[in-house]
Amino acid sequence: MDTQATFTQLNDLCAERNGGQVLFATDDWFAVAENLIKEDPPEWREGEFTECGKWMDGWETRRRRTPGHDWAILRLGVPGVLRGVTVDTAYFTGNFAPRFSLQAANLSRKDEACIPNRDSHIGNAATPEMMKEIQQLDSQHWTEIVPMTALRPGYPETRYNHFTINSDETWTHVRLNMFPDGGIARLHLYGEARPDWKRFNINKLVDLLLMKNGGVCLGYSDAHFGHPRNIIRPGPGINMGDGWETARRLDRPPVLEEDTQGILQVPGCEWAIFRMGHPGTIGVVEVDTAHFKGNYPDSIRIEGVYFDHQVGDTVMCDNNNVPWKTLLPPQKLFPHKQHLFSKDHLRSKGPFTHVRVTIAPDGGISRLRLWGYVEV
Repeated sequence: MDTQATFTQLNDLCAERNGGQVLFATDDWFAVAENLIKEDPPEWREGEFTECGKWMDGWETRRRRTPGHDWAILRLGVPGVLRGVTVDTAYFTGNFAPRFSLQAANLSRKDEACIPNRDSHIGNAATPEMMKEIQQLDSQHWTEIVPMTALRPGYPETRYNHFTINSDETWTHVRLNMFPDGGIARLHLYGEARPDWKRFNINKLVDLLLMKNGGVCLGYSDAHFGHPRNIIRPGPGINMGDGWETARRLDRPPVLEEDTQGILQVPGCEWAIFRMGHPGTIGVVEVDTAHFKGNYPDSIRIEGVYFDHQVGDTVMCDNNNVPWKTLLPPQKLFPHKQHLFSKDHLRSKGPFTHVRVTIAPDGGISRLRLWGYVEV
């Protein structure tokens, strides 16, 4: 088990909000497998029971009394490379899955034809006919990316089970095996999307920072209320918790002053660094402060740099020595608003591979889009 788990800063490719989906589960007796890919923290409801037993926020199967073990098939929200997995057994203390393993495959949607239609509700289980049908998928022979490994119970100090995945393969589906049965609260599969860039039109604007296009957060100064990786998710933000929000900086002046452009003059700021999905030149910057009405940043600045893919990620660890070029000079932001900055606002368009986003003095933004052209 990886105790450092630095991979948890990457995108969760199986999260429901990122497009992940449960396609099959052998058993959903106490709690359905869809709970695995929720992003909200697991919940405990004291004294609440269903017709099948204790209400649990996770995937929990019945106590198996037949040969075999329980397993589920999940489709990732986007094809990608998996760098690590976190199995969260929160609140499953006397009923957690004692062991698990993870297998993966790269499938087309056509390959899913043999997967039975999913009927998700408690008290449910795959019928013999469904089990026979899904055997055509041959998932038991998929590539093993985490071997059978012991899990720990869902107490606060033992609930998070982190494991590094050593593979550079691109996967679309995973098979989660529980041995033999039990409960898991959440499954997080951290990695990087790997789109097929040959299918993109090089003459059309594309969001080079989008998570589904391979964008990834490499570091940040503060993520007290929300991680900066949220701002590169697909679709609009659903609430403040679905964006990047920092704590209030304690070095704010007692009395705030502004310059001639109306931008506050403050000594501190917060930043986040991203690797774009593909090198490119930027044509339009979109900053959305949706839902941030009393806690939006006063201003934003964006810088870029071009590095070799592998060298760049290493250099990013030393933020101060990066030769950043200004992409978007400081711009005033407003609450709960979509801001568009085009060529008249941009100072240097690239090409870039990495960007640094700086907000001052603090606050939250919902989404950031860097619309540009793929460098050939």
